[in-house]
Amino acid sequence: MYYLIQSNIYSDPEHHKVFDVLDDLNLPYETIEVDASTEAITVQSGRKDVFIYGSVKLARLAKANKDWIPGSFYGGNHTFEIYSAYYQQHLLNYETTIFKFAEQPAWLPGEEKFIKPYRDAKVFTGRVFTAIKWNDFVQQSLLQPKTPMLNGDTLVQASKPQELIKEARLWIVGGTVVAGVYYRFHGDVPFESEVSRDGIEFAEGMIQLFTVADAFVMDIGLTPAGWKIVEINCINSAGFYNLNVRTLFRALEAYF
Repeated sequence: MYYLIQSNIYSDPEHHKVFDVLDDLNLPYETIEVDASTEAITVQSGRKDVFIYGSVKLARLAKANKDWIPGSFYGGNHTFEIYSAYYQQHLLNYETTIFKFAEQPAWLPGEEKFIKPYRDAKVFTGRVFTAIKWNDFVQQSLLQPKTPMLNGDTLVQASKPQELIKEARLWIVGGTVVAGVYYRFHGDVPFESEVSRDGIEFAEGMIQLFTVADAFVMDIGLTPAGWKIVEINCINSAGFYNLNVRTLFRALEAYF
């Protein structure tokens, strides 16, 4: 394939790895910078077998190039409202209340809620809020929005906070888990270098229930009740953490 890679990515300290891997594997690519003024993207090459990797904005803009294959997987089945119908109770936050960002949800005295975006997980980072912290976050975000995608009408979802023991990100290509890394351990849980087999098997079972796209990312978390899906992410804009990036791109080349 031909790769279009965003060069000005600073939120992921591991992003630079992609350039070394593409060079080592002798895979053709070009770079692109995307900023607030970018409204469309093109590639210098006339090839159509294009795969893009970078920010959410790059993934979103790439969808306009419908003749690129595979291009970008942004949108589609990646939204909670679609995949939750299949994964149901296997989701960490399946029982959820949905409301607009500017609306005030009901709070019990001393209550905490886990709140995150409903459709686009990258609009803001989901986390646990108290009523005071949520109201402050909403007011600040509406006064000084960091993205035009976050406004008073943006849908968000709130659920009861769940206890997590450890969390992992898995890359799925062609219905197969091709790579995985832990990205967070909670409390005094001992470090593991490789995602446990039971975590992989859980994800494989979820893929049998529903495959979001030909390539996507699944974040899973171990709870006292077993493994749950934390969220689904678009592979074109998912951070690497400490992934062996070579393994991922070999899998992409083999499948596409």
